[in-house]
Amino acid sequence: MAGFSVQRVAQLKSRARRDVDEGLLPACQFALARHGEVLLHETIGDAPRDARFSIWSTTKPVFSSLVWQLMGEGKLDPLAPVVDLWPEFGAHGKDRVTLEHLLLFTAGFPEAVLDHDTIFDRPARVRQMEQWKPLSQAGTAYGYHGFSAHYVMAELVERVTGIDHRTALRERILDPMGLDRLELGVPEGRQGDLQRIVGAGETSTEEEVKDLLGVDSLPRELSEAIVAAAANPSVRPEDLLVECQRPDLVAYGLPGAGGVSDAASFALFYQHLLHDPKDLWDPAIRHDVTTRVRNTFTDPLGVIANRTRGLELQGDDPTCLHRVGGGGATPRTFGHNGAAGQISWADPDSGLSFAYLTNGVDRNNVRVVRRARDLNAAAIACVA
Repeated sequence: MAGFSVQRVAQLKSRARRDVDEGLLPACQFALARHGEVLLHETIGDAPRDARFSIWSTTKPVFSSLVWQLMGEGKLDPLAPVVDLWPEFGAHGKDRVTLEHLLLFTAGFPEAVLDHDTIFDRPARVRQMEQWKPLSQAGTAYGYHGFSAHYVMAELVERVTGIDHRTALRERILDPMGLDRLELGVPEGRQGDLQRIVGAGETSTEEEVKDLLGVDSLPRELSEAIVAAAANPSVRPEDLLVECQRPDLVAYGLPGAGGVSDAASFALFYQHLLHDPKDLWDPAIRHDVTTRVRNTFTDPLGVIANRTRGLELQGDDPTCLHRVGGGGATPRTFGHNGAAGQISWADPDSGLSFAYLTNGVDRNNVRVVRRARDLNAAAIACVA
């Protein structure tokens, strides 16, 4: 714990424990790493110390790190249209989509999905993606691509490497890092340590959301969605996550949201992004993806995307409170949040990386955001 404040570490533990003690989360796990070593790793609640958790969209930088490596080798060009490698993908006006658009979430098909029951069949996946219809022209708007962009990138990876996305990630990135507990695509027989999703609490009210955003009124679409959620409590926000934890889907390894890890391994992954001790990436590309913001479009709530080719930066503008780091870390902090309140980031200024994982779905999204802000601030404060 050299270099950490004992008092501040105790405060971080206390803040993490509070939600478990109050019955809002069944368990959580968090880790702090610095100088290439894990200095703190705690599991709280109803889970063993060696538990692993679904990391949801915090998977995205892990998978993108494989894409960055292939970019450095000249196998993937971020500015080249996808159709250069996959001509049929250009159907329905997708011919201008580039790899960069996919990494920046400006590809134009944020809501596109694949049928989970045929996702294991590569020709069926390819046919479905070819038939996706964009909502906007590539490069003209930001829309969070929860699954779609990484499905396309997984197909590109297979086309240029000749192996599937799980094997490529394991052999090229995770094995050289020595991170055997950070996985994408976990065989069903090795899923026993994966903590299953549990929901708790009630959905946020409109007043809570307005207070969080500091506004007097909400966009009509958001207001209607909040009212609909309150009127239909049987439609639970955790249902999609439960579906994605199907053993066969965990084994498939959804490239944008299917990762599994413990917090210690995840914090070490970000140490590799900070220092690259295994020389896995071209230095110019690693510097670019961890520092250069290329997407400054805003979302419907006016929050600036502040995205690089695969990561989100906290930044220091007024909307940074709603991005990775939550305003509690430093402006150069890079990383990615995930569904149900998963947190992962690295701070180049302090050399600290932080991962927080839980199997609890707190249905109050405002509380999830405030929890993340508290945890981020408590984590960065641990550096003495």
